[in-house]
Amino acid sequence: MAKVKALAALLLAMVVALTTMEGAHAICGMANEDFKLCQAAASVNDPTDSPSAECCAALGKADLGCICRYRGVAGIWMRIYHIDPSRAMALPGKCGLTMPNNCS
Repeated sequence: MAKVKALAALLLAMVVALTTMEGAHAICGMANEDFKLCQAAASVNDPTDSPSAECCAALGKADLGCICRYRGVAGIWMRIYHIDPSRAMALPGKCGLTMPNNCS
């Protein structure tokens, strides 16, 4: 469950941070556009069955260890952006990626 919250929190934090700053740099190797590519697959309402190839490519370039450090940041932002933490955490696996062992 902590892994679910970690990825969901990161996705949400990045969308919030990057949408409020013009020309922001990538966080954990993912730019705002990269997070948006994955939003449909992590949505609470009417999610896609699996992430797009573009989402998987973006996650494949991301620093998953960095993503793990964002756990516990979720809260209200996930509800505002309608992100399902379980779906968000499942994205790396659906893309054939493995979260680091120390990501709990």
